Amino acid sequence: MKYLIQRVAFGACLIAILLMSGGTLVAMAQETDDPVKIEVYTRFVNNRKTNEAAAYQAARDYLQKYPKDNDQYTQYLQKWIVIYERDERKRTLPQLVYNAKNFAGAYTVGKQILADEPDYLPAFIHLGYAGYLAMTMAKNEAFNAEAQAYANKAIQSIEAGKSPGSWLPFKGKDDTLAQLYYTVGFLSLKSAPERAIEPLIRAAQFETDLKKSPTIYYYLAAAYESGPYKTMAAAYQTTFAGKDESAQSKLALEKLNVIIDRMIDAYARAVAASGNDPANAQNKTQWSNKLAEFYKFRHQGSDVGLNDLIAGALVKPLPPKP
Repeated sequence: MKYLIQRVAFGACLIAILLMSGGTLVAMAQETDDPVKIEVYTRFVNNRKTNEAAAYQAARDYLQKYPKDNDQYTQYLQKWIVIYERDERKRTLPQLVYNAKNFAGAYTVGKQILADEPDYLPAFIHLGYAGYLAMTMAKNEAFNAEAQAYANKAIQSIEAGKSPGSWLPFKGKDDTLAQLYYTVGFLSLKSAPERAIEPLIRAAQFETDLKKSPTIYYYLAAAYESGPYKTMAAAYQTTFAGKDESAQSKLALEKLNVIIDRMIDAYARAVAASGNDPANAQNKTQWSNKLAEFYKFRHQGSDVGLNDLIAGALVKPLPPKP
C-alpha cells in the first residue's frame, strides 16, 4: 500500500509538471536561455515513454550538469530516477539468476529490492531458487542459508494467497511451490538431513514434473538415511547391541524399522521413476542395490515381493514423516 501511495503521489507530480510535454519545454525555454539545459531535458521528455533507458541517461546527464538546481524540473527528475532504478532492479534480478547465472550479483540486487519493498514476492522466489541453481550448477554453497530463508518466505506468502505478476520461469503456482519446497529440502540435505524430509515430501506431492523425477525420491531416501536412521541406528547399537531383548530394545527397534521402511519406499520410488532411461542407468543400479540391502534386512534376507513393490511404488501416496 505504501508503494501504491508513492506512485499516486508521483503520478500527481508528473501530471503537474508534464501535463503537456510541449508546454513544459516552452515553460523551460521561457525560464532559461541555456540551450544545453533545454536540449538535455527535451531528450528526457521525448524518450520518457518510448525509451526509458535513454530517458534515464538524459535525466542523469541533466542532474550531473546542474547539481545545484532545486526547481520543479530537478525535483521531478530525481523522483523519476528513483522509481526507474527500483523498477530496473526488479527487471534485472531474474536475468541475473536465470540468464547470467550471476548469483552473487543477484543477491546484491535482491537485497536492494527488498530494502525498498520488504514483501516483494518475486524476489523471494528468485533468490530462493538461485541457491539451488548455485549449488547444482557451480557447487557454490555460499548462498544456502539465505536461499532457504527466501524460499520459505516465498512459500509462506504463496500459501497465504499472494501471487507474483508472473510465475515464470515456472509453469504456475503448483510448479513454483514444488520447486521451492524442493530447494529447501535439497539445500538442507548436507547440514540438516532430518529437516530435508518434510519439504521433499511436500515437493513430491504436487502434480508437477518433480513428482516423476527419480532424483527427488533418492534425496528423500538419503535424508532418512543420513538423518534419523543414522542417529537411531547408532543409539540402538550403543544401548542394546549384545544384550538380551527388552521392552525398551524392542520399542527402539520398531521405531528404527519404521524409518527403514520409509527408506525402502523412497528407494523403490527412485528405481521405479528411473525407468529405462540410459541417463539414469548408473544411479538406478546404485539405488537398486541400496533398496535390496534394506529390503532383505526387513524380510529375513529374502527379496520376495521386491519387484512387486517397485512396480507399484509410484501409485501409492507418499507416507508422511514418522
